[in-house]
Amino acid sequence: MSTSLRQRLRTWVASPFYPWTSGGALTAFAAVELLVVPRHSLVIALGVLLSAAALAWRRSHPATAALSAAAVLVSFAAGTDLYIAATASGLMACYTLGRHRVAHPALLVGGGSALSLAVNVWHIVSWHPRSYSFDLLAEWFVLTVAILAAVSMGDAVRAREETQRERAAAQARVLAMERRQAAEAERAAIARELHDVVSHSVSVIAVQAESATYTTPDLSPQAREGFQQIAASARASMTELRRLLGVLRTDPQDRTGTAPQPTLEALGDLIAQHRSVGGEVELRVSGDRVELPTSCELSAYRIVQEGLTNVRRHAPGAHAVVEIDYRPDRLAVRIADDGPGQPGVVHSGHGLAGMQERAALLGGKLTASPGPDGGFLVEAELPW
Repeated sequence: MSTSLRQRLRTWVASPFYPWTSGGALTAFAAVELLVVPRHSLVIALGVLLSAAALAWRRSHPATAALSAAAVLVSFAAGTDLYIAATASGLMACYTLGRHRVAHPALLVGGGSALSLAVNVWHIVSWHPRSYSFDLLAEWFVLTVAILAAVSMGDAVRAREETQRERAAAQARVLAMERRQAAEAERAAIARELHDVVSHSVSVIAVQAESATYTTPDLSPQAREGFQQIAASARASMTELRRLLGVLRTDPQDRTGTAPQPTLEALGDLIAQHRSVGGEVELRVSGDRVELPTSCELSAYRIVQEGLTNVRRHAPGAHAVVEIDYRPDRLAVRIADDGPGQPGVVHSGHGLAGMQERAALLGGKLTASPGPDGGFLVEAELPW
């Protein structure tokens, strides 16, 4: 079966018209079968037709499938033969009961088996009153196996769809968190550039304009006032620039507008976020905890953040270990995972380049390569 045909069948089965179409077609087939095989009672005819017609409501009202299954057993109890339409209706009804979890599968199978045994005993009493051979219980065994198979198939389909929905929800949470982290990293990069370049230049303008009024004694009053206005404008620009940097460094979801840049103290929240989307991570801290420069703490945090993001992206489900080692003159950061890393394969992209740039800005270094025992390994040393 080609992929396009399979996709069309899935689309048709998922449409709201499918239960009515299949239920109507099965009812029409039951009517034709009853006309072709005229030796039947009114109870059998009503049971076969009702078992097929009730399936039209099986998606909107799954409990009606129990009525369809009961009608099949009643029609079978009233006769010696089980019609094709009744057989199909009964199997579809049992599948629906398991698919929608109308009751626990064990209860459905147990109840269906008990009713099948009652029908079988009725047949024995009606047509073989003096025979008690176990061979006469063969129809009960066949019915029980058929009910078990149909209910189990429906329950398996339900479990698979629930797993797919949970997986899609987990992936959506991961994507949302990665987008949020990417936005935060971009805002932090813009803020860093503004602070390092624009802030420095504006502060130089303010200092030079203000010092010119003292170092140049022959300035006219108009020129002196002009330099003072330039210095005042530069200082005002610095105030606005600081406010802008505060906005860029603040999480837009934080309504307080005063959220600072994360430090190593926030690693616990980062670990919790990774675990909340199904990741496994272990945090190990060694050495004497000392107060580090803000730039060092921020860079270490971002390196761990990007390392865990790469684990989720390239090795979902892998176990990760984050190690923070406080050394006398530097901070060592190590992120390792046991994913399917291959020798000679290095994750590429802006994330790794960004981590290397952060380490280089502090005079440190960062390496990323497949681990010696498999997986992937990121190691960074940040002097302070």
